[in-house]
Amino acid sequence: MKILKKILLVLLVLIVLLGIGLCGYIFHLKPKYEGELQIKNLDKPTTVYFDEFGVPHIYADSEKDVMTALGYVHAQERLWQMELLRRIAPGRLSEIFGGVALKNDQFFAGIGIEEASAKAIAKLDKNSESYKLTQAYLDGINQYLEEGVTPIEFTLVGVKKQKFTIKDVYNIYGYMSFSFAMAQKTDPLLTDIKNKYGASYLKDLGIEGEFNTTRIKISKEKTEEYSEISKSITAMLDQSPIPPFIGSNSWVVGPKKSKSGKVIFANDPHIGFSQPATWYEAHLVTPQHELYGCYLAGTPFPLLAHNRDYAYGLTMFENDDIDFYQEKNKEGDGTQYQTPTGFAKYEIRKKTIKVKDSSDVVLTIKTSRHGPIMNDFMERLEKKNPIAMLWTYTHQPIQILDAAYGLSHAKNKEEFKKAASLIAAPGLNVMYGDAKGNVGWWATGKLYRHNEGVNTHLILDGSSEKDDIVKYLDFEQNPSAENPEWGYVYSANNQPETIDNGYLYPGYYLPEDRAKRISGILNAKSDWDKEAISKMIYDNTSDVAVEVVKNLISNTDLTSISAEEKEVINVLKSWKGTTNLEDVAPTIYNKWIYLYLKNTFEDEMGKENFNLFLGISVGKQVIANQIKNENSVWWDNIKTKNVKETRKQIVSKSFHETVAALQKQLGNTISDWKWGQVHTVEHEHPLGKVKALRGLFNVGPFNSPGSNEVINNLFFGFNEEGKYYTKGGPSTRRIVDFSDIENSWSILPTGQSGNPFSKHYDDQAEMYNSGKFRKMKLNKEEIIKTSTKLVLKPKN
Repeated sequence: MKILKKILLVLLVLIVLLGIGLCGYIFHLKPKYEGELQIKNLDKPTTVYFDEFGVPHIYADSEKDVMTALGYVHAQERLWQMELLRRIAPGRLSEIFGGVALKNDQFFAGIGIEEASAKAIAKLDKNSESYKLTQAYLDGINQYLEEGVTPIEFTLVGVKKQKFTIKDVYNIYGYMSFSFAMAQKTDPLLTDIKNKYGASYLKDLGIEGEFNTTRIKISKEKTEEYSEISKSITAMLDQSPIPPFIGSNSWVVGPKKSKSGKVIFANDPHIGFSQPATWYEAHLVTPQHELYGCYLAGTPFPLLAHNRDYAYGLTMFENDDIDFYQEKNKEGDGTQYQTPTGFAKYEIRKKTIKVKDSSDVVLTIKTSRHGPIMNDFMERLEKKNPIAMLWTYTHQPIQILDAAYGLSHAKNKEEFKKAASLIAAPGLNVMYGDAKGNVGWWATGKLYRHNEGVNTHLILDGSSEKDDIVKYLDFEQNPSAENPEWGYVYSANNQPETIDNGYLYPGYYLPEDRAKRISGILNAKSDWDKEAISKMIYDNTSDVAVEVVKNLISNTDLTSISAEEKEVINVLKSWKGTTNLEDVAPTIYNKWIYLYLKNTFEDEMGKENFNLFLGISVGKQVIANQIKNENSVWWDNIKTKNVKETRKQIVSKSFHETVAALQKQLGNTISDWKWGQVHTVEHEHPLGKVKALRGLFNVGPFNSPGSNEVINNLFFGFNEEGKYYTKGGPSTRRIVDFSDIENSWSILPTGQSGNPFSKHYDDQAEMYNSGKFRKMKLNKEEIIKTSTKLVLKPKN
């Protein structure tokens, strides 16, 4: 008995010691929010106040010191995120994730972002402020890398630490720019549809801009499996450990539309959800400069920011900045291709991709005058018909570093506009408001024209010059508005009005739902304040969906429906378009939309291409418009012999299937079909895909309000299951009120920190989900009272 007691005692001691050791290890991994640290290359002590949500307020005597401190504290919260972001563009994810990331690496290594970055860096002015401050920021990151705590992800995955360089900054910007683009998902699929079924099938998809009736007002022949490109790229971006940039809302209310007579700025860029979230907030103060910004991991200047003088933010322009060209090889010689002046040799480069626990993969990439040949790094694409990708980002001078620096250091509207003009790609709507009462937006990106009749939504002919770009437009011709007479500017990824002598610029614009709702609400009143704007930015209503429901019901045969189906119709008839947690109608609506689209399009497209179609802008645009066209060629199911289906038959069939599916999924009590039961959000960490690690790294799940294409755009993909897993949404919601600048508001989807042991890892998640905000503090006295204090002192 005594021996047993001794054994139990020893086990207890071991468990206690193990627990103490584990607690000590976890405590060791936590970020340092107070005390003192010594770091190199500081001229004077620099103070960092971390407020109650972990936002650093950094006070320094010089911009060099403040940027060094920013790099250090940014790294202690987001080093893992920085590591992933810098690896995507050069194709280096396989080094840490193994073969599962190889396709992703082959693609990004192939399209040439890293090579374009190197060319841009070679031309940099090493004496410019943008360069010197970037180096100070990188110095801060690298000092943390050397001396700070190693993130747990590095330990679990086995990442070898390597210094960050300015090429990493450019590669991160390059990935961000590519994730904005939509052509790579859309053009090959549309080409397939045209080749298989003819041009008449494209007319009903609105690819000439016919569906974009709410436009941003400007103030001033062979069948080929091209869809393999779309499927491959979509799958890669969907599986990427870093989410793509997708949409966004912004509006800036001018003095005559606000209660105070001061500008109110609102912005919520839409990005795929992940953990940690995209943005890291920081407030920098020196005697010469002050800025409160949202920073992308591994980049020195904020893409969203404000101070006491001005505010700026972004939405995605959704312009077409990628064209695909089919090249024609010389007969019997795959090293040469046809050009307008004869045959030319492809440029050849080789790239080695290191794969964890496996052999290196050597990638051979051919490049034509248009760009890299996609077939060389996309395994399902046949080699005999080479497809080249022309992307503005790699074809034009990359001045993104100077642009980001200029946006964050502008002294007035004209300086800000000049900085915006430096962005060749990605296409962005850059939104602006200031303390002097100015409002503006400028569409950035190097826009261009083709010959009349060239449809850039299709694969183009690369062998002649008839489909080539004929001219680039000057920045002054880009869509824009400055202090318009209607009193506000806005953007919701919708089509701008015509430019360049009536030219409607091609793009992948999203449905008019959000644009129509935003402009309608803004037009309705002229006494806006911060509180009213905060309700608007969380608005969950779609006016377009209400009209779609009316069209669906009017095209449904209601003569022989059951009592339950009649109740469902009555729920929809009384719906105001809201997508709140307790609403029943959006559950019915989204199931009906999915089945109506499936029964209309899947027979021609096939299952894979149909699912791809649902996720691109064309598939979203068609929802409100296809139902109106009784004579659409798509209504007929090509798989049924000697029968030609009608609109009423397809819509009615889809309605009956909707009710049956929801009864099976959620029961027969229709009042139980609440939106919050089927629409959920979980912020997933790359390592949270491993079941055993999910609870440590992921945040959520939460029942989620909002929906596709409402202002509170919490978007999802359709599926057979009838559960809508939110893929992304507002990456931040910001409201900057120049009548009360020290009390402007923000919120992040989860929290400031990427460290799962920090209290700021998920402390904003529930607030975000319920539409609440927190202060973006500028008042130093208030900051000191509510913050912990970390002093960074010069080493040696």
